[in-house]
Amino acid sequence: MHLIEIENLSKNFGPLQAVRGISFTLGRGEVLGFLGPNGAGKSTTMKMLAGFLPPSAGTARIRGHDVITDGLRARAALGYLPEGAPAYPDMTPADFLTFIARIRGFSGAEARRAVDQAVERVQLGHVLRQPIDTLSKGFKRRVGLAQAILHDPAVLVLDEPTDGLDPNQKHQVRALIAGMAAEKAIIVSTHILEEVDAVCTRAMVIAAGRILLDGTPAELEARSPYHRAVYLRATAPLPAALLAALSALPTVRALEPATRAGEHGLYVLPRPGTEPAGAVRELVAQHGVTLLELRTERGRLDGVFRDITQQAA
Repeated sequence: MHLIEIENLSKNFGPLQAVRGISFTLGRGEVLGFLGPNGAGKSTTMKMLAGFLPPSAGTARIRGHDVITDGLRARAALGYLPEGAPAYPDMTPADFLTFIARIRGFSGAEARRAVDQAVERVQLGHVLRQPIDTLSKGFKRRVGLAQAILHDPAVLVLDEPTDGLDPNQKHQVRALIAGMAAEKAIIVSTHILEEVDAVCTRAMVIAAGRILLDGTPAELEARSPYHRAVYLRATAPLPAALLAALSALPTVRALEPATRAGEHGLYVLPRPGTEPAGAVRELVAQHGVTLLELRTERGRLDGVFRDITQQAA
């Protein structure tokens, strides 16, 4: 059974069509990176899935429960981290999470255990007794994440979960998501494309309320002109003879200089469906050129994202 089912979901705000008939399913063990520019419809879709906004048309189900007609059961299986991580500012994280545990039906030792586990997983221990209003943006985000996972839900919907976190905190949250992924269906809305590569098994690009692409992160990378490109870096300009030989390779589409101060770089861009790395290495050796670096690129998600969303604008 799919843990998330969305069918022809739409949302209108007066004449504005924020979401336009999107459909997809998500199963256990899948982490979906939900990508799109500002105003694409990501947050609106997640608010409808969470039962916070009623759809104008279509349906959304969590573990088979319709979020409108069977909302209590649907939300019991959902952990939701909304944009901005709202919480009661005068409460401490300890009080707020205890309050959430009671709302979720926990009491006594069971509530304390649920709170303690959530606190440990997001590493909130040393700020538990501070008013939430005094916490940094990153710690407020972690309080929001703690309330989302407190009841160990089957479905997680996380809107910008690493917003405001420093690099170490981002790594911790990504590791937490990866650790939970096998037993849950998780949607991660993000503007940080490296997050897709770090934690997601699937990526979906949405713009103007429509799904434009749905595939694995590797499939997105494969759409980049830099996918399987070879990057060369040397301390001196590469010999003209080597450049001519590289250009003549049947697997090479173009050469793109990438010179920095004191170093000389070059991208060898492949023709679609080819892998020039082996031939490039042979030519470099034949011409006796010493390199600082030679690597094969995986592809640039930012360029793919930009191309897809600009075409839809």
